[in-house]
Amino acid sequence: MGTVIGVSAVTVAVMILGILRFPKIRLGRSEVSSYWVIVLLGALTLVALGQISPKQIGGALLADSAINPFKILILFLSMTILSIYLDEQGFFRYLADQTLRKAHASQTKLFVYLYLIVSVLTVFTSNDVIILSFTPFICYFSKNARIDPIPYLATEFVAANTWSMALIIGNPTNIYIGTAYGIGFVEYCRAMLLPTLMAGCVSFCTLYLLFRKSLREPVSGTPENVVIKDHLNFTVGLIHLAVCTVFLAVSSYIGLEMWAVSGIAVLCLFAVTLAVSMVRRSRPVALAACLRRAPWQLVPFLLSMFVITMALADKGVTSAIGNALGTDGVLLKYGIASFLGANVINNIPMSVLFCGIMEQAGTAALTKAVYATIVGSNVGAFLTPIGALAGIMWSSILNDHGLKFGYMNFLKIGVVAAIPALLAAIAGLAITL
Repeated sequence: MGTVIGVSAVTVAVMILGILRFPKIRLGRSEVSSYWVIVLLGALTLVALGQISPKQIGGALLADSAINPFKILILFLSMTILSIYLDEQGFFRYLADQTLRKAHASQTKLFVYLYLIVSVLTVFTSNDVIILSFTPFICYFSKNARIDPIPYLATEFVAANTWSMALIIGNPTNIYIGTAYGIGFVEYCRAMLLPTLMAGCVSFCTLYLLFRKSLREPVSGTPENVVIKDHLNFTVGLIHLAVCTVFLAVSSYIGLEMWAVSGIAVLCLFAVTLAVSMVRRSRPVALAACLRRAPWQLVPFLLSMFVITMALADKGVTSAIGNALGTDGVLLKYGIASFLGANVINNIPMSVLFCGIMEQAGTAALTKAVYATIVGSNVGAFLTPIGALAGIMWSSILNDHGLKFGYMNFLKIGVVAAIPALLAAIAGLAITL
């Protein structure tokens, strides 16, 4: 047990150091993210030391079970690609532009509209894509309007990571945990809509109270005048996302797994777009952009974390942690533990680890442990920049735009927004469950 704990702890520590100090590794003319390389090396080290065998890994990867990481990756990547496709058509920038127009010269209106539009879009797409799409726009607009960008950047980030709890497709952690325990689309909605609504209202109020003074200044900038240039492909993308969401909602009733629904949706999207390009005799630029922008680094990262947690489970580590948490007060214990855990090892590794820990919660309390962990994995994302991959990428975008927003700045806002939202969501779960 000592060996697997030591290797896992060192891997996580070096991964966090990599995220904070050397996020990219240069290989010739190319750059790769360091976090997945570090985790991959940690997993290979455990295999080399005999802490887990290739046979065990192969059996788990080929198993026809809900926790199969390949199914989870297909679901996450396909939903992300659907969102990226719409982003390539200018959908998110167009909505942001319309939001600014309706706000006129009022920062308060802009703040409210931005929170609402990000929240709604996150529910039906992906928190990561929304954050990556809206952040550059906010940076550009704030610079042109000569207003403080921090209230809007914080609002965007908090809204995206709060309302991502509403549907199982909103966050890869929802997908992983929900799929691991066989939770259907509708079943998930019934449990999480009230907690999400309560957490969303609380996070909005705390953010408004935090930034109300700076929001009194007028807006002096002008909108970008963004237009949708390719209405046909835009409509194709929107229809595929809408139909996919509907089929995800009824997947448990028609006997079709969610990963298959989203995978088929993306294949159909690619087929239709290619057909349109052939008729037009043009290049499928949007498809190429989807393949280029998709977060492929999550594949080795998630598979490597899966191996590490398998080794921890095999040596009894996850059972020991689960026993320490006990079976009483599960909502609060698992909510807080996952919330803090996400900010130590990132929310995706935390979710993988907690799938083994939750087995010790007992049959009666398992459902509560599962949903409390989902809450922690989402809300924990805006406590510190380590809480989620989106936070790491968000910080990188801000640096590219010359905005210095360090760990302590993030934490100051995170404490104010995240802790009340976490408690509100847990209270919502207590009512729902």
